[in-house]
Amino acid sequence: MTLDQLRIFVAVAERGHMTKAAELLGISQSAASAAIRSLEQQHGVRLFNRVGRNIELAQTGHRFLPEAKAVLERAAAAHNVLEHVSQTITGSLSIAASQTIASYWLPRRLASFHEAYPAVRLSVTIGNTRQVETNVLDGTADFGLVEGRTESDILRRAKVDVDRLMLVVAHSHPEIVEVSRGHPDIREFRWIIREGGSGTREVLEDLARREGISFADLRVFLVLPSNEAVRQAVEAGAGATIISRLVVERAVAEGSLRSVPIELPNRDFAMITHRDRQASLAQMALKVHLSARADETVRE
Repeated sequence: MTLDQLRIFVAVAERGHMTKAAELLGISQSAASAAIRSLEQQHGVRLFNRVGRNIELAQTGHRFLPEAKAVLERAAAAHNVLEHVSQTITGSLSIAASQTIASYWLPRRLASFHEAYPAVRLSVTIGNTRQVETNVLDGTADFGLVEGRTESDILRRAKVDVDRLMLVVAHSHPEIVEVSRGHPDIREFRWIIREGGSGTREVLEDLARREGISFADLRVFLVLPSNEAVRQAVEAGAGATIISRLVVERAVAEGSLRSVPIELPNRDFAMITHRDRQASLAQMALKVHLSARADETVRE
């Protein structure tokens, strides 16, 4: 049963004439007849009695008419609410985002959100996953966007996209030592990593644990506070890192970095909100917008 079928049924019932109802709705008489016939066949009922060239409501049709009208009225009310909300959402949103999301994933999405909701004022602060989590918990941020794990059980977490990670070295990096084919020995790399609390550092910690290696036994050469600093240090030949594809895909394409084959898990980009705080209309609109944009990315 569709809203179009209900609209056609109500129009025919109110006019007692298939052709007049079709003209009112701007469709052909055959399309109106087909819609009524489909509705009757779907539910095994007769809604109209055909009397010569005329039609009249059957008993089932009389009972169904007020319900059909009620559904159409509710649908119209829902449509009006959405139109009203899209035109009147105002206020401000404070967003805390981890570095990869804030620098590479979020800007285009906020630009398109601003086109849809120009009256909403947006502000973004950047930190690692632990810092973003703290900002949401203490109310400094309305919500957060993270790529790492969160620890608090009073946060709601909703996936908005998926990120692919890469192990990269400079193009001039010497031959990679492998434990087996496609399985590099991570103890042989000189690592350049982000600070504690960052999502990419967590991935390296997890990888070491999976390989049965203590993180303390890895050759960590340099700890840097930003993705850009890490990327530039790796390009300069200082060592290797695990980092988001979004950060290094251009450098890999241009040849200043090369990807080392290794099995790494994808990680979620997630929105986090406080369970005990009521979301504003602006927050709900942005959540829907970011989720919709994520769906479009998957389809592409």
